[in-house]
Amino acid sequence: MCGVVGIFGRSPVAARLYDALTILQHRGQDAAGMTTLDGRRMRSARGIGLVRDVFDARLMEGLTGDVGIGHVRYPTAGLDRPDEAQPMYVNAPWGIALGHNGNLVNDGSLSEDLFNEDRRHVNTESDSEVLLNVLAHELSVHAGEGIKPSTVFAAVDGVHRRCQGAYAAVALIAGVGLLGFRDPHGIRPAVLGKRESEAGDEYIIASESVVLDILGFDLIDDLAPGESALITLDGKLHRHQSDQARSHTPCIFEYVYFARPDSMIDDLSVYKTRLRMGEKLAEKILREWPDHDIDVVIPIPDTSRTACLPLAQMLDVKYREGLIKNRYIGRTFIMPGQAERARSVRRKLNTIELEFRRKNVLLVDDSIVRGTTSRQIIQMARDAGAKNVYMASASPPVRHPNVYGIDMPAASELVAAGRSVEEVRQLIGADRLIYQDLDDLEAAVRGKNTAIDGFDSSCFNGRYVTGLADGYLEALEKKRSDAIKEQRRAAG
Repeated sequence: MCGVVGIFGRSPVAARLYDALTILQHRGQDAAGMTTLDGRRMRSARGIGLVRDVFDARLMEGLTGDVGIGHVRYPTAGLDRPDEAQPMYVNAPWGIALGHNGNLVNDGSLSEDLFNEDRRHVNTESDSEVLLNVLAHELSVHAGEGIKPSTVFAAVDGVHRRCQGAYAAVALIAGVGLLGFRDPHGIRPAVLGKRESEAGDEYIIASESVVLDILGFDLIDDLAPGESALITLDGKLHRHQSDQARSHTPCIFEYVYFARPDSMIDDLSVYKTRLRMGEKLAEKILREWPDHDIDVVIPIPDTSRTACLPLAQMLDVKYREGLIKNRYIGRTFIMPGQAERARSVRRKLNTIELEFRRKNVLLVDDSIVRGTTSRQIIQMARDAGAKNVYMASASPPVRHPNVYGIDMPAASELVAAGRSVEEVRQLIGADRLIYQDLDDLEAAVRGKNTAIDGFDSSCFNGRYVTGLADGYLEALEKKRSDAIKEQRRAAG
């Protein structure tokens, strides 16, 4: 999972891109980058680390231009090297820079096709470089001797035909303008915004609407599945719906965990969806455990707070903040490597013992993925004096790898894979474990929005909306498991 943003401005955009990336920092902590277009020249800076660590005053001064794109990276594949930070660049045709959120599931075969048929070389293990080169090749095929919006859209249609998986991308094309496009199923989010200035209209494309709110843009709408938006250098907005568009199935984990609660994604308030998750979970507890002895409900910060409050209200139980987060420690889930995630739990959270002592405590989390964080927090609650520690998850058991850009690659690393709820309960050390039902989760997210056909809930039900080649999951586990990543880091 990554964050992308593109701005077509009427004045230098580097400072606004910087602000946008800090707003999207929750979507990726591994690397950050920006590319601006100044006339026909592109200027770029990128590196490993948080936005504030990558960009200093000297770099910012060099990022001149009124149009630009930015990216924060959360690694799922590749070797975590500086050259895999985005945006990535190719110099032909015209010069293209691209930032990508998502994951291609056919990048291996595409890399071979690019080399053998398109005569293009991919230099990293990043599928984003594959996507960039497919776009570049399709542009060279369709543009002929010149380029106009219709040829750009024809090239993106070619990307949709060739690329299988999830992607929301922003791109700069020298001499043309700012391009944004979304995969045919709309798995990864992308929103389009506009604001008026004295010099003319300005546009933005971003992963989440909260960027628009803070930077002063009005939301036009979400890019539809298979839709492209091109803002040409004369300031005109062009939009195109591909005939490759399929059923609209956004990633449900955006609403469970990744997106900020103050964002709107596909005309759904992330905050409201999480409130409804808490209500549905409370209904299940009251249905299956009507005589519960819960004394207090405590959220595991931060994402579960929104769901936890209505749950406590419906159970008629006290809501308390018993776990205090060190806000200078990043999001544990998106940290690279299991060892680093495990070390960070104790550094990130501390208990308020008075809220646990001699009480039956229900801990509420947005999800339980690997189980190690849950196990540590449950032990912290016991150490703080809790009589019984119950655990509730606002989402169902994660039993399958997520292949569309979330770091759940190996089934062997998922605590619920191949295990019953009772077996998971024993492993994490809870006195009782309650999971949300998938039907309830999907109902909570959808609300009254009938425009969404369904969701990519593959990590819960194992159904992959794009389809997968035989042997893909096995190959992915060998490539992206924590053990493999640790070996690569050790090797330098």
